Amino acid sequence: MTMKIQTVALAAALFLSACSQSNDSQAQDAVFAENRVVPGDALAMKSSFAPVVRTAAPAVVNISARGVQQVRDPFWGIPGQRQTGSVGSGVIVRPDGVVVTNNHVIANMQQIRVTLNDRREFNARVVLADERSDIAVLQLEGVNERLPTLNIDDREEQQIGDLVLAIGNPFGVGQTVTNGIISALNRTETGISDSGSFIQTDAAINPGNSGGALVDMDGDLIGINTAIFSRSGSSSGVGFAVPAAMVKRVVDSAVGGATAVVRPWLGVKGESVSADMARSLGLERPQGLVVTEVWPNGPGVRAGLREGDVITAVDGAEVNDQGGLNFRVGTRAPNDTVEVTVLRDGRRETVSARVQPLPGDAGTENATMVRSGVLSGAQVLALNPALADSLGGDPFASGVIVGRVQRGSYAHRVGLQGGDIILTVNGRAVTDVQQLMDVGRGSELTINRRGQRISGVIR
Repeated sequence: MTMKIQTVALAAALFLSACSQSNDSQAQDAVFAENRVVPGDALAMKSSFAPVVRTAAPAVVNISARGVQQVRDPFWGIPGQRQTGSVGSGVIVRPDGVVVTNNHVIANMQQIRVTLNDRREFNARVVLADERSDIAVLQLEGVNERLPTLNIDDREEQQIGDLVLAIGNPFGVGQTVTNGIISALNRTETGISDSGSFIQTDAAINPGNSGGALVDMDGDLIGINTAIFSRSGSSSGVGFAVPAAMVKRVVDSAVGGATAVVRPWLGVKGESVSADMARSLGLERPQGLVVTEVWPNGPGVRAGLREGDVITAVDGAEVNDQGGLNFRVGTRAPNDTVEVTVLRDGRRETVSARVQPLPGDAGTENATMVRSGVLSGAQVLALNPALADSLGGDPFASGVIVGRVQRGSYAHRVGLQGGDIILTVNGRAVTDVQQLMDVGRGSELTINRRGQRISGVIR
């Protein structure tokens, strides 16, 4: 069971010096990557994580949120209010008090209080909350000095087996540090998100760690702890963190003044390469995503992608399923160029594609109320890629989605529900709301309800 952890002009000489230092740093990183070693003796085993903690811990904060929920007495039916609360963690990523946490820590909360490692307290407001990535960005109020921060390391140089620390506020007991290793990378089929690609760690993560930092041995932020697999609600050694690349994408959007994260797309849809597919394609192992659909005049088509291509990587990062492709593209800004590696006719090729926002309008303000026929009383809206994606669905989906259904209406009596997607009427594909006007009794309706295809005759 997946659980969100409830219960994000120098002088020439100076310039040349900085370039030299940068090159030296990159060279050192490369040497380190090739020379990772396990502790070789008892003395090495006694080495301490304290230097890393001293660097990282001051930037990790505790978050306490309060809200009011509207409720109705189950016996008398009298409306009322109930106080709700949430405790979690966060990370300061800018010295002016920009804090990253999980969206589920602050969702539907009206008061947010942030406590720093040195026990100072600040009120906070939400700058941007992105439900899809479960990352929210807060701004501390009344900050008059530079606060300690963690550097967001989005270079994705981590390897399975690397040591990491999880810093947060488990069970609300106060700041706590646990250590472990990266046990897996690019986890996509977790049930947490359709566009997530998570870092998996065995460092103990428990309720209250939500929004806390996953740091590497350089003291850099490589992820925001967000979920665990657990049957008991406590750590079972399988925790997941949103990678720094997505965290940075949300932070950049917030700091840039956006109120929502605009996710671009490649305009292709596919399925994972199976063992049988791999054999037929002459691959050494199942790898990549077979393109099954391309959106007309979309970024993929313009880049030359076509059905039957096998996408194996985006910007050098391996892709093996639709979730992985969505994540890789989703970490880029609209109109960025990505390098897509494909297998075509037995040859590997690399094409450049400019990713763009999904076409269509994601808003629901233009929904239409059906006022005649047996579907009257249903509020409907034709699907487009932007709308379908914003609702967590397939951008390639077609049909008309049902919003609110008036109680006692014809649509309510025939069993239509909010969220239903009307696919066909009398065998004809539905692509426009006008096709639902004046639908009469005896008509055959086919809908998609939470992934299940249902057909029936309206009596």
